[in-house]
Amino acid sequence: QMQLVESGGGLVQPGGSLRLSCAASGFTLNSDAMGWFRQAPGKEREGISCISSRDGSAYYADSVKGRFTISRDNAKNTVYLQMNSLKPEDTAVYYCAAAPYPTLQSTEYDYWGQGTQVTVSS
Repeated sequence: QMQLVESGGGLVQPGGSLRLSCAASGFTLNSDAMGWFRQAPGKEREGISCISSRDGSAYYADSVKGRFTISRDNAKNTVYLQMNSLKPEDTAVYYCAAAPYPTLQSTEYDYWGQGTQVTVSS
């Protein structure tokens, strides 16, 4: 059974950092592009970052560029999202997903994790 499990969310103060992890089971990540998405209450799901399986090229939404870094460790079958300089507007449920190619369009992703809550508040 193919499964993605996110972890690492929590409560952090503005300006703080968190690192999210997305562990895959039932398949290997090295043939899939991986993406991170988030959804805040009352808002649409937003693609924030993705990474290619072929060359590790990373892409970011303008809202997180320069603050977030996506990476992957194929040996551990895990993708990470390092989030720095967090802002209250980063508060959302964060999801990872797998797709045939890197894109920030959620409709192109086949497999999704259950999400992890990130709350940025003082």
